[in-house]
Amino acid sequence: QVRLVESGGGLVQPGGSLRLSCKAPTTILSVFNTLNMAWYRQAPGKERELVAEISTGRTTNYADSVKGRFTISRDNGKRSVYLQMNSLKPDDTAVYYCYAASPRTSGWGEGTLVTVDS
Repeated sequence: QVRLVESGGGLVQPGGSLRLSCKAPTTILSVFNTLNMAWYRQAPGKERELVAEISTGRTTNYADSVKGRFTISRDNGKRSVYLQMNSLKPDDTAVYYCYAASPRTSGWGEGTLVTVDS
């Protein structure tokens, strides 16, 4: 199982921006480019939902609620995936989780809290 570490969460005002990072351990450097990566989020009292995903071929997909505001990217050399979040809204408040998956393995991070509040 892949252990991931997220960072970059925090408190931001509505309309602001944050950049989340997710890093995989060095032990999987040689296979990181075989992992499809994604960001999920879970708001209080709600189910976890997909925010954005990026395939091994860098094809991206976004939830309708974040299209045009969020951008997912990856750097295979750094074993990392990023989520640039712009024009943040209070409804974006949630714990954001990184997820990795391939036919052979998968894993989650422990999450990073994003709070959008004035």
